[in-house]
Amino acid sequence: MVAVKKWSGVEVRALAEATRSAYADLAHTIGVTERMISKWVAGGASITPRQANQQALDMVLVGSTVDAKRRFIEATMGLPSIVYDDADVTVIGTVATAHPQARHPVDGRLMTLVEQGVYLSGADGEPEWLAAFWIDVYPVTNNDYNRFVAATGHRPPQHWDPAGPPPAFANHPVTFVTWHDAAAYAAWAGKELPSAKQWEKAARGTKGAVYPWGDQETPFKANVREVRIGSTTPVDRYHSGASPFGIYDLCGNVWEWCSTPTATGRYELKGSAFTSPFARAKPSAFNDADADMHDDDTGFRCVAPTDALQQS
Repeated sequence: MVAVKKWSGVEVRALAEATRSAYADLAHTIGVTERMISKWVAGGASITPRQANQQALDMVLVGSTVDAKRRFIEATMGLPSIVYDDADVTVIGTVATAHPQARHPVDGRLMTLVEQGVYLSGADGEPEWLAAFWIDVYPVTNNDYNRFVAATGHRPPQHWDPAGPPPAFANHPVTFVTWHDAAAYAAWAGKELPSAKQWEKAARGTKGAVYPWGDQETPFKANVREVRIGSTTPVDRYHSGASPFGIYDLCGNVWEWCSTPTATGRYELKGSAFTSPFARAKPSAFNDADADMHDDDTGFRCVAPTDALQQS
């Protein structure tokens, strides 16, 4: 059974979203004012409701439907305040996809095949044809990048300990990597950075959805500023935010380097980050940066040609 060790505004907002309750309805259920609920949500992780209110919130979660619990788990997975058991993992499972998947022979990362064909590109939905390609299901993690550093002696990210990445962030996307760092990893793995168009097709599908999950403005399907987590999250957390190809974190968590140049020494970035407002999360949106830029909200994923992997 999913449980909350200590409620904050982050979990309260997730509960309201998961149970599809208006703040006024949730307030009535637990015996507080709607203004109090709004105050908790606005305060995010910095707000801790009183013990009696914590117990009332526990009861709402326990009494929720299976679907509501699933939505709550999807919205809070990876938060240190949440406790799960095996049944919860079974409820969440993994994103089902009809698209072929395979492990890359060099870095061992799971990739999905994006078939050749037309997709609707950009804010105006212009038809664009692309050849087929494989793309990483998840952003490159600290663990993945650590193997690359160990194999090549490449400079590690500045925030790592001498022994490697902080263990608590092993499954989080690697950050503080320049475009050159990302391209070096891709070359070592026998891959490439995706073009902006490849990245967008993987995110929106062939029908040009506004977001990976569809056209609904749902910030809780991604790690963006409004969710108030304030840091990266595990790359496999946001199941309900996966794209039609079963690819994760194409909105939020970290900006991702692309191979598409925009000017001398500058390249496109896609996806937005935990530091970004949800308004910037549309996969069709444009952003770029100097190739030497490195920050705590910028990472990458890779693509590979169709003959690089065997379909499963």
